[in-house]
Amino acid sequence: MGHGRIVARMQRTLFTDDHELFRDSVRGFVADRVVPFHDAWDDDGIVPRSLFTEAGELGMLAFSAPEEFGGAGMADFRFNQVLNEEFYYAGVASAGLALTLHNDIILPYFAEQTNDEQRARWLPGICTGETITAVAMTEPGIGSDLAGMTTTAIRDGDHYVVNGAKTFISNGINADLVVTAVKTDPSARHAGVSLLVIERGMDGFERGRNLDKIGLHAQDTAELSFDDVRVPVANLLGEEGQGFAVLTHNLAQERLSIAISGVAAARAAIGWTVDYVKERGAFGKRIADFQNTKFVLAECDTEVALAESFTDQCVLALNEGTLTPADASRAKWWCTELQKRVLDRCLQLFGGYGYMREYPIARAYADARITTIYGGTTEIQKTIIAKDLGL
Repeated sequence: MGHGRIVARMQRTLFTDDHELFRDSVRGFVADRVVPFHDAWDDDGIVPRSLFTEAGELGMLAFSAPEEFGGAGMADFRFNQVLNEEFYYAGVASAGLALTLHNDIILPYFAEQTNDEQRARWLPGICTGETITAVAMTEPGIGSDLAGMTTTAIRDGDHYVVNGAKTFISNGINADLVVTAVKTDPSARHAGVSLLVIERGMDGFERGRNLDKIGLHAQDTAELSFDDVRVPVANLLGEEGQGFAVLTHNLAQERLSIAISGVAAARAAIGWTVDYVKERGAFGKRIADFQNTKFVLAECDTEVALAESFTDQCVLALNEGTLTPADASRAKWWCTELQKRVLDRCLQLFGGYGYMREYPIARAYADARITTIYGGTTEIQKTIIAKDLGL
């Protein structure tokens, strides 16, 4: 499986020497410890827990966690960006997603919403990779309507009693700690939502099957069920009734992470395709020599370069604390729709070979389809942007 990066013609200015040194480290790790095993992980439907601990040993987890708990104490999302890009350039998106979920999407709950006791209890394992995390929001039948969730957490002394079910939970099989959105006030919508950390081994907490997906096969995705699970009040993140606000706040970073991955996947596809069309022939000439090939790849490369520039600016804005939800939504919907479009157009240039899973383009094509759905659908992103426009 080749490295799919095509170097951008316009110099990217956001990375420092430290970021590039980190990129070299990540690239080596992916080449040595991920790529040779990824086919087997795809067949297994899950990555091994050792992926997390090996990444933790190399300082590739929980960058923004305080040093006292084993993190790097760096709230610099460029390191997250580099990690995401290198997994996608190498065509191992589902393994990369396991780590980016842990780093980009779930860590903020533990770094920002915990009290001193909770941080001391949970962050060391999250930083080493010995403790794997997930977030459980989606329920069967509610789609994007998170305020319509029916999983309840009723206070009973020093515990909450949790009942309900979640679905499509990434890292759901591997996870030790699940940040779970619950209704502590079932009669309310947004104001009734709270966040509880439900732990592996709690009585009544069961995992269903590892879901059989179109793509991202090595990323374990599960159904979770809760039957009178007694969760200590000490596992409440933040305050009761503030869960929806916290979820909404964290979605901007999540959506930017997905956008970054979309751009990287598209750039990788262009790299694989350029190599392929130079080597393959049809009608007595290289596929690369046909005007259609040149135009398709020129168009894809231009669109990716423009999207990359916008996401780079969004990363800098996130670091400065100025990234707006609307800009995160712009990045998310545009870059994931771009990802699907570029993967489709590049696969076409491979002909029938593009449909064979031995070629990374085939796997990346299947992996791309979910990206306009998870993290908030394209339609949800456009709704947020429309509100930003005063509509």
